[in-house]
Amino acid sequence: MSPTFRGAVPDGLLYHPQYDMWVRREGAEVVIGASAFGIFLAGEIIGFTAKPKGAEVALGRGLGTVECAKTVLAVHAPLSLVLLEANEAAEERPAMINRDPYHAGWMVRGRPLAWEAERAGLIDATSYREHLRRSEPDAEFL
Repeated sequence: MSPTFRGAVPDGLLYHPQYDMWVRREGAEVVIGASAFGIFLAGEIIGFTAKPKGAEVALGRGLGTVECAKTVLAVHAPLSLVLLEANEAAEERPAMINRDPYHAGWMVRGRPLAWEAERAGLIDATSYREHLRRSEPDAEFL
């Protein structure tokens, strides 16, 4: 029997349901990280490397990689952006991504390139919980 997801899906963030990433708008910038469910699917993150500052990343393309116990995975951008800053603390201590994905474990900060057009592909927390329940009917949201 596989484990059941038990984790947070905070209100006030937007989520990309295909990539299991969250987005928080802060003025003209966005902060992006992996959702607790995305981390649950990937397994414990033991390494994180972001693309370099100034990189232009298209929606769905890799904005970095995470290393898990058995694999290295691309971190897909939930929207097109210019990468302004990577979370160096999370790169140095990736366990913080597992422990606190919505605060200290954020991954990148960027300037969105097509916010108005791509915003439609993001959903609120209520819709994301409903999306997760379709694949994880027994999921528990903290």
